[in-house]
Amino acid sequence: MISFTPSLRIHVCLGSVDLRGSFDRLSAIVKSTLQADPLSGHLFVFGNARRNRLKVLWWDGSGFWVAAKRLEGGRFQWPCGEGAAADLRPEEWINLVQGLEVVGRAGWYRR
Repeated sequence: MISFTPSLRIHVCLGSVDLRGSFDRLSAIVKSTLQADPLSGHLFVFGNARRNRLKVLWWDGSGFWVAAKRLEGGRFQWPCGEGAAADLRPEEWINLVQGLEVVGRAGWYRR
């Protein structure tokens, strides 16, 4: 179970990723593109080009977890930013996976 502790960081890969890959492919993207350690215990989030699917890579200390979600309608509201990744706060992560659309930093609404 993922614990949202103050030390947990949520890194979202800003570019689109071929989500047919799993543990090894996503781990390689974390190392090469995000310049991060996939064994850090942080969450690494990847989305497809249409932004209707996402995958999460997480190391729990004994092995990798990969979780996937597909929206039946609409798109995930992907964060904007410069560079390869953006970091999310836990509340922003929850809103992202629930399919909420961001309206600035002030609030969210369901799409």
